[in-house]
Amino acid sequence: MGSTDSKLNFRKAVIQLTTKTQPVEATDDAFWDQFWADTTTTVQDVFALVPAAEIRAVREESPSNLATLCYKAVEKLVQGAESGCPTEREKQVILNCTCILSRILPYIFEDQDWRGFFWSTVPGAGRAGTDELDDDEGARPLAESLLLAIADLLFCPDFTVHSHRRGPDSVENMQSIDSCEYIWEAGVGFAQSPPLNYIHDLNRTELLRLLLTCFSEAMYLPSSSDNNVLNPWVTFFCSTENRHALPLFTSLLNVVCAYDPVGYGIPYNHLLFSDYREQLVEQAVQILIVTLEHDGGVPHRPPSPSSMEEHESTGPENLFVNYLSRIHREEDFDFVLKGLARLLTNPLTQTYLPNSTKKIQFHQELLVLFWKLCDFNKKFLFFVLKSSDVLDILVPILFYLNDARADQSRVGLMHIGVFILLLLSGERNFGVRLNKPYSVHVPMDIPVFTGTHADLLIVVFHKIITTGHQRLQPLFDCLLTIIVNVSPYLKSLSMVAANKLLHLLEAFSTGWFLFSVAQNHHLVFFLLEAFNNIIQYQFDGNCNLVYAIIRKRNVFHQLANLPSDPASIQKALQRKRKSPDVISRTSSQETVSMEGSRPAVPAEPGTLKTSLVAIPGIDKLTEKSQVSEDGTMVSVPKTDPSKKAHSDQNAVVGTSDTESNSGRDIEDVFYTEAEMERRPLSRASSTSFWAPTPEWVLSWKCKLPLQTIMRLLQVLVPQVEKICIDKGLTDESEILKFLQHGTLVGLLPVPHPILIRKYQANAGTAMWFRTYMWGVVYLRNVDPPIWYDTDVRLFEIQRM
Repeated sequence: MGSTDSKLNFRKAVIQLTTKTQPVEATDDAFWDQFWADTTTTVQDVFALVPAAEIRAVREESPSNLATLCYKAVEKLVQGAESGCPTEREKQVILNCTCILSRILPYIFEDQDWRGFFWSTVPGAGRAGTDELDDDEGARPLAESLLLAIADLLFCPDFTVHSHRRGPDSVENMQSIDSCEYIWEAGVGFAQSPPLNYIHDLNRTELLRLLLTCFSEAMYLPSSSDNNVLNPWVTFFCSTENRHALPLFTSLLNVVCAYDPVGYGIPYNHLLFSDYREQLVEQAVQILIVTLEHDGGVPHRPPSPSSMEEHESTGPENLFVNYLSRIHREEDFDFVLKGLARLLTNPLTQTYLPNSTKKIQFHQELLVLFWKLCDFNKKFLFFVLKSSDVLDILVPILFYLNDARADQSRVGLMHIGVFILLLLSGERNFGVRLNKPYSVHVPMDIPVFTGTHADLLIVVFHKIITTGHQRLQPLFDCLLTIIVNVSPYLKSLSMVAANKLLHLLEAFSTGWFLFSVAQNHHLVFFLLEAFNNIIQYQFDGNCNLVYAIIRKRNVFHQLANLPSDPASIQKALQRKRKSPDVISRTSSQETVSMEGSRPAVPAEPGTLKTSLVAIPGIDKLTEKSQVSEDGTMVSVPKTDPSKKAHSDQNAVVGTSDTESNSGRDIEDVFYTEAEMERRPLSRASSTSFWAPTPEWVLSWKCKLPLQTIMRLLQVLVPQVEKICIDKGLTDESEILKFLQHGTLVGLLPVPHPILIRKYQANAGTAMWFRTYMWGVVYLRNVDPPIWYDTDVRLFEIQRM
């Protein structure tokens, strides 16, 4: 009964606030205390009892009352942070104020006229009762007071951390407390693991939710390519003003990386007990990725006049980024990597009892965190690549890519997975690690094969290209670049993977496909470069690929003799329009999928997704490096600007997820007409404003790197034909045995230098990451729905 009365009283207070037309004085504690002093409300209650329409009505009609409510709630948090919340009643007041602010802040942010409110030195808390604050010129802006109070409360003994009191009467002073002794979990820089306390976890979760809501002002600003404009909430919180920055960063990282969702492995334990730690881990990883998104620049609103001098050029240092970049001990790297691998692998776990283990849902945030670790801490990246542990990250990423390929609501997940693999593929060790045999057999709907992790990567990429949806087309260059980057190190491709690569070349080298879109020939160049790398540097172990090339030799001959006269170009394009020369998706695809796998499925109707900005073209996304004889990388200078302008004109790869750069052309390669009719039309086809010319065809045809492959065919085809006739061979295993023992030493052209395209950070990808990250945070916070139905401007909310 008490809980019902509590909700009723709270609702009455809300109604009073929304119906009062006159300002309520800040000193009227009897009125304001109704919101937090005598109620026990959960955050779900607050969201249900304070409707969006009523918050907006107060904002428009009684702005001073909304200002006073915010000010009084922050004041309560500041008082709690100073006193240490010694009583249960004070703890409840803190939680109530936290929930109310989490509910109201998004409606402050969505109104441009209100955004400056929290950064005003005078609280603006109503017309009366604030004189003493007006006189205090050194008063902190409300935002700073709020952020510092949250930081203090996150290390408040008996509220969010275990008390170290020696006796029942001793009191811990909040001002002198050393929060480094109260880090939440053992791991990086901290050896003691405090006992689990679900009340502390719940309280931390509420405070982190409010912190995330403070940071979410970024959602209400339109996307901008100016990466120097920063979020002032994050900037201040991660500055030296926050004395808890180091222990809080360490606590967040350790809580995430130490979390084990399976626990003691008791089947169905997640159905029997509430896992409060999971909620905390989700909020912690979201706070981490949001704070690590900022690393220099100028806040779009200076926090306070007193600190203006700090913000002149690069802005204050982001301590979270600083701490992340300075982790260096091997045992810390091992703890972080194993923790992330354990969590990323969790949804892949197979058990004999269906649904018997908990499956986490925050893998997208984990992938962003892994990206940040590799981006800001190169020592961590090298640690990841120096052993086979990198494969524990690779396999789950390939699983997510394969699983999400048909679901347009998960196109952001596809991008982050591919970006991580592109970053890793720029390092030699990644290619070398891929040679480890693949024996885990995570259930994926891909053909069964026996081979290495490189085979797995190629088979999954083939599946994405041939059966994914059209919004993945801008990623094709990235997928093939990854294959090119690792190709010089692949010792032995399986027959399945070799056939997949040849199938892609066969599809991409048809005349009508090459002539349909200005940049389609780039895909052929990437594949030929990969074949050349393997032939020149790893010929001995790759008899399967050599055999596949010999079998499909006509594809290479047709490419070499590709017609370039106007009549042939038109004929090829007309042939496509009359009846597409469809290469069936099953022509090189085994029908038997892995046991226990389920097919990739489109999003359920009604699924929400957030829009994404365009990704830059592969030439902007990467920089070329040449591998010298001693194995070091040497940067390759950029090409002639005039040539680059011409190639840029033809390489409009950067497209947003609301349009496709190649229209229907890629789809025509892999889908029959009946299948095409069931698929949605793409928005625009670039054939409408571009037409191929003989000069254009010749400009790239003469550069096709076919010499090595043609020489290989010239030497080996006669030998294979002769052995087949002489011995009457029809069994390919005998031919493979012959190729295995063959050699092309001295017969091939001089090996070309290995060219690696390394990922390079740029403004375009920084903006993409910001949009994607906040989109994930928006969609993942549904209970309560913090930002739902507010006027978010960073991205669009779309319903599938």
